[in-house]
Amino acid sequence: MSEGLSIGQMTTYLKKYLVKFRGNRRSAPLVSPAPLDIMVSGLGSGIALSILAALSMVYKMPMIVASFGASAILIYGAPDAPLSQPRNVIFGHLLSAAVGVTIYRLFGFTWTAAAMATTIALILMLITKTTHPPGGATALFAVLGRAEPIYILTPVVTGAVIMVIVGILTNNLSPNRQYPRYWW
Repeated sequence: MSEGLSIGQMTTYLKKYLVKFRGNRRSAPLVSPAPLDIMVSGLGSGIALSILAALSMVYKMPMIVASFGASAILIYGAPDAPLSQPRNVIFGHLLSAAVGVTIYRLFGFTWTAAAMATTIALILMLITKTTHPPGGATALFAVLGRAEPIYILTPVVTGAVIMVIVGILTNNLSPNRQYPRYWW
Protein backbone atom coordinates (compact mmCIF):
# COMPACT_ATOMS: atom_id res chain seq x y z
CA MET A 1 0.00 0.00 0.00
CA SER A 2 1.29 3.42 -0.86
CA GLU A 3 0.74 6.39 1.38
CA GLY A 4 -0.88 9.58 0.13
CA LEU A 5 -2.67 10.31 -3.10
CA SER A 6 -1.76 8.85 -6.45
CA ILE A 7 -0.95 11.14 -9.38
CA GLY A 8 -4.35 10.31 -10.90
CA GLN A 9 -6.17 11.22 -7.68
CA MET A 10 -4.21 14.47 -7.37
CA THR A 11 -5.01 15.36 -10.99
CA THR A 12 -8.72 14.67 -10.46
CA TYR A 13 -8.74 16.77 -7.27
CA LEU A 14 -6.89 19.63 -9.00
CA LYS A 15 -9.35 19.63 -11.93
CA LYS A 16 -12.36 19.70 -9.57
CA TYR A 17 -10.68 22.45 -7.56
CA LEU A 18 -9.99 24.64 -10.60
CA VAL A 19 -13.50 24.17 -12.04
CA LYS A 20 -14.90 25.86 -8.91
CA PHE A 21 -13.22 29.11 -9.97
CA ARG A 22 -15.75 29.47 -12.83
CA GLY A 23 -18.73 29.94 -10.52
CA ASN A 24 -22.20 28.65 -11.34
CA ARG A 25 -23.67 31.54 -13.34
CA ARG A 26 -22.74 33.70 -16.25
CA SER A 27 -23.66 36.86 -14.29
CA ALA A 28 -24.92 37.83 -10.87
CA PRO A 29 -28.69 38.10 -10.49
CA LEU A 30 -29.77 41.72 -10.86
CA VAL A 31 -32.02 42.57 -7.95
CA SER A 32 -32.71 46.10 -6.85
CA PRO A 33 -34.76 46.99 -3.79
CA ALA A 34 -37.95 49.01 -4.07
CA PRO A 35 -37.39 52.80 -4.17
CA LEU A 36 -38.87 53.17 -0.66
CA ASP A 37 -36.44 50.59 0.69
CA ILE A 38 -33.53 52.41 -0.94
CA MET A 39 -34.63 55.63 0.78
CA VAL A 40 -35.04 53.83 4.12
CA SER A 41 -31.55 52.34 3.72
CA GLY A 42 -30.05 55.77 3.11
CA LEU A 43 -32.02 57.31 5.97
CA GLY A 44 -30.91 54.66 8.47
CA SER A 45 -27.29 54.75 7.44
CA GLY A 46 -27.19 58.55 7.44
CA ILE A 47 -28.84 58.84 10.85
CA ALA A 48 -26.73 56.17 12.56
CA LEU A 49 -23.38 57.36 11.25
CA SER A 50 -24.30 61.00 11.92
CA ILE A 51 -25.22 60.20 15.52
CA LEU A 52 -21.93 58.38 16.07
CA ALA A 53 -19.86 61.11 14.43
CA ALA A 54 -21.68 63.83 16.38
CA LEU A 55 -21.21 62.00 19.68
CA SER A 56 -17.51 61.72 18.88
CA MET A 57 -17.27 65.47 18.41
CA VAL A 58 -19.44 66.48 21.34
CA TYR A 59 -17.83 64.17 23.88
CA LYS A 60 -14.36 64.39 22.32
CA MET A 61 -13.98 60.64 22.40
CA PRO A 62 -14.14 58.08 19.63
CA MET A 63 -17.63 56.73 19.01
CA ILE A 64 -17.14 55.61 15.44
CA VAL A 65 -14.72 53.27 13.68
CA ALA A 66 -14.27 52.61 9.97
CA SER A 67 -15.77 49.12 10.24
CA PHE A 68 -19.12 50.74 11.10
CA GLY A 69 -19.34 51.86 7.46
CA ALA A 70 -19.48 48.22 6.43
CA SER A 71 -21.92 47.45 9.27
CA ALA A 72 -24.19 50.20 7.93
CA ILE A 73 -24.24 48.55 4.50
CA LEU A 74 -25.36 45.28 6.11
CA ILE A 75 -27.85 46.64 8.68
CA TYR A 76 -29.57 49.15 6.38
CA GLY A 77 -28.87 47.70 2.93
CA ALA A 78 -29.36 43.99 3.67
CA PRO A 79 -31.48 43.90 6.83
CA ASP A 80 -32.74 40.36 6.17
CA ALA A 81 -29.25 38.84 5.98
CA PRO A 82 -28.20 36.65 8.91
CA LEU A 83 -24.94 38.64 9.17
CA SER A 84 -27.01 41.82 9.73
CA GLN A 85 -29.00 40.63 12.74
CA PRO A 86 -28.46 42.26 16.16
CA ARG A 87 -26.70 39.22 17.66
CA ASN A 88 -24.20 39.19 14.83
CA VAL A 89 -23.65 42.95 14.77
CA ILE A 90 -23.22 43.46 18.50
CA PHE A 91 -21.44 40.24 19.47
CA GLY A 92 -19.42 40.06 16.26
CA HIS A 93 -17.99 43.50 16.99
CA LEU A 94 -17.62 42.77 20.73
CA LEU A 95 -15.69 39.54 20.22
CA SER A 96 -13.54 41.07 17.51
CA ALA A 97 -12.67 44.14 19.57
CA ALA A 98 -11.81 41.99 22.61
CA VAL A 99 -9.61 39.72 20.49
CA GLY A 100 -7.90 42.66 18.81
CA VAL A 101 -7.13 44.43 22.08
CA THR A 102 -5.93 41.20 23.71
CA ILE A 103 -3.66 40.30 20.80
CA TYR A 104 -2.24 43.84 20.71
CA ARG A 105 -1.54 43.79 24.44
CA LEU A 106 0.12 40.36 24.21
CA PHE A 107 2.14 40.80 21.00
CA GLY A 108 2.28 44.53 20.35
CA PHE A 109 2.14 46.28 17.01
CA THR A 110 3.42 43.67 14.56
CA TRP A 111 2.30 42.30 11.23
CA THR A 112 1.74 38.91 12.83
CA ALA A 113 -0.45 40.44 15.55
CA ALA A 114 -2.61 42.18 12.91
CA ALA A 115 -3.13 38.93 11.01
CA MET A 116 -3.63 36.92 14.19
CA ALA A 117 -6.28 39.31 15.57
CA THR A 118 -8.46 39.10 12.48
CA THR A 119 -7.98 35.35 12.11
CA ILE A 120 -8.84 34.56 15.73
CA ALA A 121 -11.83 36.93 15.58
CA LEU A 122 -13.07 35.10 12.49
CA ILE A 123 -12.72 31.71 14.16
CA LEU A 124 -14.51 32.86 17.33
CA MET A 125 -17.35 34.46 15.36
CA LEU A 126 -17.81 31.23 13.39
CA ILE A 127 -17.80 29.11 16.56
CA THR A 128 -20.28 31.39 18.37
CA LYS A 129 -22.48 31.90 15.28
CA THR A 130 -22.02 35.67 15.51
CA THR A 131 -20.25 36.23 12.20
CA HIS A 132 -20.33 39.88 11.16
CA PRO A 133 -17.73 40.61 8.44
CA PRO A 134 -16.99 44.17 9.62
CA GLY A 135 -15.84 42.58 12.88
CA GLY A 136 -12.70 41.49 11.06
CA ALA A 137 -11.86 45.15 10.48
CA THR A 138 -12.68 45.93 14.11
CA ALA A 139 -10.12 43.35 15.28
CA LEU A 140 -7.54 44.50 12.74
CA PHE A 141 -7.94 48.15 13.72
CA ALA A 142 -7.47 47.29 17.40
CA VAL A 143 -3.92 46.23 16.57
CA LEU A 144 -3.20 48.87 13.93
CA GLY A 145 -4.65 51.60 16.14
CA ARG A 146 -2.88 50.31 19.26
CA ALA A 147 -6.23 50.20 21.03
CA GLU A 148 -6.63 50.27 24.79
CA PRO A 149 -9.25 48.09 26.54
CA ILE A 150 -11.78 50.96 26.56
CA TYR A 151 -11.98 50.49 22.76
CA ILE A 152 -14.15 47.44 23.40
CA LEU A 153 -16.85 49.47 25.17
CA THR A 154 -16.50 52.72 23.30
CA PRO A 155 -16.55 53.05 20.39
CA VAL A 156 -17.23 49.41 19.52
CA VAL A 157 -20.06 48.03 21.68
CA THR A 158 -21.75 51.40 22.22
CA GLY A 159 -21.58 52.18 18.51
CA ALA A 160 -22.85 48.74 17.49
CA VAL A 161 -25.82 49.03 19.87
CA ILE A 162 -26.69 52.50 18.53
CA MET A 163 -26.51 51.20 14.96
CA VAL A 164 -28.86 48.32 15.80
CA ILE A 165 -31.33 50.65 17.55
CA VAL A 166 -31.37 52.98 14.54
CA GLY A 167 -31.77 49.89 12.34
CA ILE A 168 -34.85 48.83 14.29
CA LEU A 169 -36.37 52.31 14.10
CA THR A 170 -35.67 52.98 10.42
CA ASN A 171 -35.84 49.59 8.70
CA ASN A 172 -39.33 48.98 10.07
CA LEU A 173 -40.59 52.19 8.41
CA SER A 174 -40.89 50.19 5.19
CA PRO A 175 -43.82 47.77 4.85
CA ASN A 176 -41.41 45.50 2.95
CA ARG A 177 -39.01 45.06 5.86
CA GLN A 178 -38.88 43.56 9.32
CA TYR A 179 -35.77 44.17 11.40
CA PRO A 180 -34.62 42.24 13.24
CA ARG A 181 -35.57 38.87 11.84
CA TYR A 182 -34.38 37.35 15.11
CA TRP A 183 -32.54 38.43 18.23
CA TRP A 184 -30.82 35.26 19.29
